[in-house]
This record gives sequence, structure tokens and C-alpha cells, in this order.
Amino acid sequence: MKILLTEPHPCSYLDDQEARTGFVDPDIEVTPALYEALNQLGFRRSGSHHYMPMCDQCRACLPSRIPVQAFRPSRSQKRTIKRNQDLQVRVEAATFKAESYELYERYIDQRHRDGDMFPASEKQFRGFLVEGSKQCQHIEFRYANELIAVAVTDRLATGLSAIYTFFDPAYDWRSLGTQAILTQLAIAKRMRLPYLYLGYYIEASPKMAYKGRFQPLEILQDGEWHQIITRSND
Repeated sequence: MKILLTEPHPCSYLDDQEARTGFVDPDIEVTPALYEALNQLGFRRSGSHHYMPMCDQCRACLPSRIPVQAFRPSRSQKRTIKRNQDLQVRVEAATFKAESYELYERYIDQRHRDGDMFPASEKQFRGFLVEGSKQCQHIEFRYANELIAVAVTDRLATGLSAIYTFFDPAYDWRSLGTQAILTQLAIAKRMRLPYLYLGYYIEASPKMAYKGRFQPLEILQDGEWHQIITRSND
């Protein structure tokens, strides 16, 4: 399998670090079986691209997953579940909807103006969160029929893979990012899938260290999955 390696570029998560990213050759057809194999090696999907950090010196990005049956919500996570009991949750095929894009555009504009996804565009949204995999689903969260959050997730043989979540910043008090993970865990449990894959855990990055609040958490190091214990702020 051919891997294309980028030139060094500034790291998005750690200051004063250079990053390099390896991409699976886009001419290769990524079948469900190959997707699963790539996932077990630590690759992630973004649109039609499958990638993994391949930095020269740093190894801070650690693929992470939650064993669904072993997961137990913390006190604060239980409060989040209770807080959001009035939401309607619906799993839909990954298709373009104007209301979903409008929500995404508002989220990027208010939460990520300093990031490389700003400004949002319909083309970007389609390429990132609609197209790229037939295994992709959108989990919609509605309050009084208003769409307030969407969790984009892939169905794999060994679990769900959390791709991205966006929500209405006006509902910050609901902790919708946390609720999205808790809902994906509940769905995976109902489907009897063993894992929820969360992407890269980076202990030194506030943007990525939140994954350690979901226990037990497993990380991939040297080709093996290991359980880690992280400090709780509960």
C-alpha cells in the first residue's frame, strides 16, 4: 500500500512543533475491510482521505478508543446525560441537508475562526462530512424539532468511529460535545459493537486531552492497545 508523506508543517495541536502526515494513496479503493485494517493501524478518515501523523521526532498523537462494555460514566457525565434527556436523537444516512450545513457554518464561524476550516463552505462540508465513505452516518440531536447538534460517525466491524461533532454554540450549557460521545457509546452498546474510536489522544493538547475523561480509555502504542488511567476533573 502506497503512503504519501507531506512536507513538514506547523503542528495544529502543539506549539513550536513540526508535523508530517501520511496519507493513503487516493487512487487506492478503500474497501470496508481495508478501512478496518487501517483503523487498527491508527489511521483516521477525513472525507475521502485516510491519514495518520508520521512526524519525524514527536509521537504525541496516540490513537484512542473506549471499550464500550467497560465504560462507566463519571458524575459529571451522568449530569450531562440528565441535562439532555429532553433531546430527540435520530441516526440518519450521511446526506447533505441545508439545516445541517447552516448549523456547521455557524459552529465554525463562532468556535473556529482561527482554524483552517474557516470560513466554512458547502464544498468543504460535503467533502469533509458527507462524502468519502458509505459507512458514514449523521446522528442528529434536536430540541423541540430544532437541529442543535450533529455527530458524524462511521460504522466499522469493531465499533463506531467518531469523525466530527458540531453544534449550536448557543447551547454550550448542554455540553453537547460530551453528549455526542455518550450517545455514540450508547448506540454502540445497543448494536453490540465493542469499541468507540475517538481519534488521537494528545495529553499535552487541551483540544485533544478531553478524551481522557472517558474511562477506561485505550491507546495504541507500538502496535498494541493499552489501557491508560488519566487524571479526572470530575
